[in-house]
Amino acid sequence: MKPTVPPPPAALAAPPSPRTGAVVAVLASAGIVAALMQTLVVPLIGELPRLLDTTPADASWVITATLVAGAVATPVTGRLGDLYGKRRLMLVCVLLLVAGSVVCALSDSLLPAVAGRALQGSSMGIIPLGISMMRDILPPERVGSAIALMSSSLGIGGALGLPLAAVVAQNTDWHTLFWGAAGLGLVLGVFILLFIPAAPVRATGRFDFVGALGLGAGLVALLLAVTKGTDWGWGSGTTLGLLGTALVVLLVWGVWELRTRDPLVDLRTTARRQVLLTNLASVVVGFALYAQSLIVPQLLQLPSATGYGLGQSMVAAGLWMAPAGLVMMGVSPLGAKLSAARGPKVSLLTGSVIIMCGYALALVLMGSTWGLLVFTCISSAGIAFAYGAMPALIMSAVPVSETAAANGFNALMRSIGTSVSSAVLGVVLAHMTVSAGGFTVPSESGFRTGFAIGGGVALIAALVVVAIPGRKRVAATPLATSVPTSAPTSTATPPGDHPTPIPERSGS
Repeated sequence: MKPTVPPPPAALAAPPSPRTGAVVAVLASAGIVAALMQTLVVPLIGELPRLLDTTPADASWVITATLVAGAVATPVTGRLGDLYGKRRLMLVCVLLLVAGSVVCALSDSLLPAVAGRALQGSSMGIIPLGISMMRDILPPERVGSAIALMSSSLGIGGALGLPLAAVVAQNTDWHTLFWGAAGLGLVLGVFILLFIPAAPVRATGRFDFVGALGLGAGLVALLLAVTKGTDWGWGSGTTLGLLGTALVVLLVWGVWELRTRDPLVDLRTTARRQVLLTNLASVVVGFALYAQSLIVPQLLQLPSATGYGLGQSMVAAGLWMAPAGLVMMGVSPLGAKLSAARGPKVSLLTGSVIIMCGYALALVLMGSTWGLLVFTCISSAGIAFAYGAMPALIMSAVPVSETAAANGFNALMRSIGTSVSSAVLGVVLAHMTVSAGGFTVPSESGFRTGFAIGGGVALIAALVVVAIPGRKRVAATPLATSVPTSAPTSTATPPGDHPTPIPERSGS
């Protein structure tokens, strides 16, 4: 009679094999939907003061609130995902997206619209959570391409959202945009429940509430000063006061994070050369991405009577930019293959060089719609290479228990890059102007200067990447999909990390 073999403990049992294609499709779609929220109101910028019965300066808070909330939420949701389950936190992000969309859909005044947009921005934590989940639940051979697609979803959603939002805003009531966003969120939540398995929880400890409050306060002060500095005046007491407050709060926050036992962000890990330089490159590439999104729509929609404007309608301008998102979607698997063959550092360097070449071409091709289409596609291809490589570099240098938090912090660095880009290019285009038909508009030299700045920033990104330590292969990154043995496979496991995964709590 054969002895009965007891089943393995739940903590040691291999997780059920997920339906890989469905997992990748749902997580990538989640990233795209979250990114759509960033550009959802861009076609309405000129109409927002009338629609919300407010001033143009106050109406800009509808965009600023989303940017600031997203920047603050990404590192916080990443850490919460490591502690309590990434799938659970993704569902929380989806609920915030739906709630914010409904609030905006029911609003006709400024304050509820700003509140709703802030809730929508908080859903940006979906992207770093999804990247980390892919490492946990996908087979190793699919991780590289899936992460590259998920990481590129920020640009894909932004590019596809412009024409979609423009068509809806031009042909229906503007509230329809937000009802549609709420519907997308609900469908996304159902798909996550149906197709995304619970990833193992590997982190222990407590959530750092003090660190979260400190980081949030510092980022709000910094980003408000950066994004509103042009309106308030860079020498105004409000702007300088916020910058000073941000400096003091973030310094105190850094001291706290270094001393607390369970920090929100492990600054010692973040200070590692590979992580530090990758995050710095993320700031610079985020700058280049937003420079494209800021300059091209304006150039397309300026009247042709200016001599350099291309006279396109709001919808046509969005359609001219839409192929850039499709290029990012198509190129991201190529970037993953390059990372697997030569290392993610090579992919990030390749992407930076491609972005730089795109901006150089823009100086020559900016006189036609087809020329700008070529520029946006080339630049977006470079961004796909770069964004796909960043998570691989980050996750190969941090403990498995900190992947979501590390990716959240990397996403924060990208957000800071876009905010700085908005401020710098806003100053350039506001000060290099001409009069046309009684209106003051950015001059041709202003747009050329903006393109030159974008190319210069991409060059800086390439120089930063050169200094990043090389890695042989993405596959060398330890994957959480493997079933751990009774002993850790590496002596480098940091204190507090579990050699075996802890299943998510029931109900996730």
